[in-house]
Amino acid sequence: MGTPNKTLLTSTAVALCLAAPALAETLTVTEASEAAITDALAAAAASDSASTVVLAFEGDVEITAPLSYDGQSALALIGNGQTISTAKNVTLLAATQGADMHVAGLTLTGPGGWTVENRGDIDGAAAKGIFVDLRDDQTGTVSFVAEDVTLSGVAGYGIHLSDCTLADDCGGGQTGDGDGSEAGISVTLRNVTIEDVGNGTFDGDGLRVDERGPGAIAAMITGSSVSRAGADGIELDEGGAGDNTAVVIDTSLVDNGAYCAPALFEDAIPDPDEVEFEEGEAAESDIPGPVTGTADDSCVEREVDLYDDGSVEAYEFGIDLDDGIDFDEGGAGSVHAVFLRSTISNNLDEGVDFDEAGTGGIDVQFIDTVAEGNTDDGYKNSEEDAGSVTGLMLRSSATANGGKGAVFEEEGDGDLSVTAEASATANNDDSDDTGIEAVQEDAGTGELTLIDSDIADGTDLEGVEAQ
Repeated sequence: MGTPNKTLLTSTAVALCLAAPALAETLTVTEASEAAITDALAAAAASDSASTVVLAFEGDVEITAPLSYDGQSALALIGNGQTISTAKNVTLLAATQGADMHVAGLTLTGPGGWTVENRGDIDGAAAKGIFVDLRDDQTGTVSFVAEDVTLSGVAGYGIHLSDCTLADDCGGGQTGDGDGSEAGISVTLRNVTIEDVGNGTFDGDGLRVDERGPGAIAAMITGSSVSRAGADGIELDEGGAGDNTAVVIDTSLVDNGAYCAPALFEDAIPDPDEVEFEEGEAAESDIPGPVTGTADDSCVEREVDLYDDGSVEAYEFGIDLDDGIDFDEGGAGSVHAVFLRSTISNNLDEGVDFDEAGTGGIDVQFIDTVAEGNTDDGYKNSEEDAGSVTGLMLRSSATANGGKGAVFEEEGDGDLSVTAEASATANNDDSDDTGIEAVQEDAGTGELTLIDSDIADGTDLEGVEAQ
């Protein structure tokens, strides 16, 4: 447990490389115009073979409508540093039939200036940077690769890969609605910058993957950054039977999650914002209802718990803020993640937020990685059902986070085993000043091993033995 799981790192990388499409026909665009690129994409879609569209012109292009590819064969769109921009609320690049896609050497930018008070979803859907929509009958693994790409200024998702019948209404988290195809999704980002996206709609993530069928999610992210996304910097939602797997190397996730700007919503929160009642003391009609009349009422969360007799046990209100990176796995699959030499800082909720429900477990490794200045926990890993939690912090730190430094919890039947080696926590400011919390609540064993680590703000253990 004291050394990284090299098998996971290596096998994931190999799987992602094998998923990359083999490309054939080449179409060269020599004119710097929207029409020329649109014609090339149409010609590629009409072909029965995989295609490469090469942008060989000098200069940049402004578009007024999405660059849309409606073919099913693999597409590569290769630039040499050009910028494709739009002054409108339109998606910049879309693959509407679930084709494998490879995008390289381009900057894609929207008009920017989006906020909760200047939204892009008032008269229609908030535009995205890149959108890949899987078909309902899709099988196999859909591959998306972006390298040397910059995305900015769009009202909605920076990159959105969707295997969900409800499209943007799919919902997030383990219980998100919608069905999906049998296909899985592989996403690779190399030297990709995503900044100032998702600030014109609720829940607009930097990178979002929705997988609602039996397929898995596999992500390889290297040398990249996601900053100032309105919602999560990266959100991977796996709602079926497959695993949710990611390797994140030399990547930063900074300043994400502030679409629901607290200053605009604090006065709308009832006072007190949370209350507990004895059974039979309060009916739902006795407590504050959902908040209305704000810039975006979705930003104010209302949670109500009821007793068996229908009376209110408790209610709580809060502002919906988001994380640096958020993984959800809600079926018979597991969460596997390796972070190497990465920074997760100043995000408006958790830095890392991993949730697994169902029969799978959580296996996470943070190596030479920093979680600092996040509003809530630095690293949060929660397994709700009959699965085990295995965690490693190796030469990693969690400092000055508003919640706990690191949380590892197993709420059902399953073992918990966490090792912190040559790692440090300090100045984390939850109510208990906790550096590492480790919890095993049900049947199973729990073990926290500290090796040459400085947990300055202490540990909080429940059902777990310190070694």
